[in-house]
Amino acid sequence: MEILHISAECYPVAKAGGLGDVVGALPKYQNKLGHTARVVMPMYRTKFLNENEWDVDFKGHHHLGHRHFDYTIIKERTNKLGFDLYLVDIYGLLDRERIYGYDDDNERFIAFQIAVVDWLNHWAYKPDIVHCHDHQAGLVPFMMKYCYDFLYSLGSVKTILTIHNAEYQGWLGMDKKYYIPSFDSWKHGMLEWKNNINALASGIKCSDKVTTVSPSYLEELRHSARGLENLFEYERGKCLGILNGIDTDVWNPATDTYITQNFSLEDVARGKEENKQILCDQFNLDVTKPLIVFIGRLVGEKAADVLPDSILASIYSTQKNVCFLILGSGEGDVEWRLNNLVAEFPGNYNVMIGYNEKLSHQMYAGADFLLMPSRVEPCGLNQMYAMRYGTVPMVRSTGGLRDTVIDMGDEGGYGIRFIHASVGDIIHSVNRAVDVFKERDKLDLMRSRMMQVDNSWDSSAKHYLEVYQSL
Repeated sequence: MEILHISAECYPVAKAGGLGDVVGALPKYQNKLGHTARVVMPMYRTKFLNENEWDVDFKGHHHLGHRHFDYTIIKERTNKLGFDLYLVDIYGLLDRERIYGYDDDNERFIAFQIAVVDWLNHWAYKPDIVHCHDHQAGLVPFMMKYCYDFLYSLGSVKTILTIHNAEYQGWLGMDKKYYIPSFDSWKHGMLEWKNNINALASGIKCSDKVTTVSPSYLEELRHSARGLENLFEYERGKCLGILNGIDTDVWNPATDTYITQNFSLEDVARGKEENKQILCDQFNLDVTKPLIVFIGRLVGEKAADVLPDSILASIYSTQKNVCFLILGSGEGDVEWRLNNLVAEFPGNYNVMIGYNEKLSHQMYAGADFLLMPSRVEPCGLNQMYAMRYGTVPMVRSTGGLRDTVIDMGDEGGYGIRFIHASVGDIIHSVNRAVDVFKERDKLDLMRSRMMQVDNSWDSSAKHYLEVYQSL
């Protein structure tokens, strides 16, 4: 089966969150199962672009409304990621360092989608499945089915939309519908939602199947989807939740080159203690106390705004018998408040503002607990990484966190779950963590259980293939 993934992110080329990790792993596992999966994404000006060799695959041109543009498709030469990787370059739109955060992001990603569909239109052999990821590829199914330039060649190709985060939908005023290549005006409603163009809503309407990245997240979207609740209810017949996996080749404490001391299930206590010592030395923390870490974006979705008060209250409530280490960036006020806590709690708390892949691996390997108080977590990968490294996940019971973490109070449990993204619930969870840290036999048992959970992409990749084959 020929599969083409269309995405704004793909690790290690360019990554802002879990989307990048998924698109960097799923195609590789699909290829291992005997299929041909490829990825196409924008050509950002990244380190990966400059450090690898490329061939020009195609040159074309189209238009974004009244704006004519030329585009170039390049292909990574060595197949080093385990799949064919294609990048789309459009001068003045995609030739930038960052993935998101520009005033013209809508124009950038619409042009990207037009270029991809036009490129597909020129392929001698069409893919069996076009797999679109999030709203940055959400208009592709509409263009393939209803735009005059493409429908005769691509209209019969099956499409799937995977929703990694429905908080972002690609809204655009209806006055901008001229951006879309000419289409059957009777299909105007397939673009529109509540009097605006909504790329995610269009993808849900026009794709042949819709998946979310966990079963629980799909259920939540029927009740809370930033205005799309009725659409999810109406289209429920073609929607299903498939839990993400993790790339166990990358996330393997026995072979991870990012961490100081490698370890496995057989010597997890030793390995974690040695990695913890490295972290505590680097960040002036007390290695004898339980170390709780947070790794991620400092934004409202992740409940980062409650972190400063929760950390302050937790340190006081435990009589300074706990340590916290934070890695992330995001809202300026949260960053400022987290930075201000460093001077107040030397030896118990530290923070690094920014993104550091190597440090994140070291934190998973050395921490005792990972805190994820997320308000929204469609799947969550961090808790799976933590489990792989024997770090107890402390998670709010939502989305994929609910699907992947069993509370230590339940049969076979290995994690700590709580209900509300609040200071009170986090303090209670921290106290539970401090208690279990003192019971080394119980902590060792929880580590043994979580490290044997299979969160690899093997089963998830097979599930996606079953969905493709059903079409």
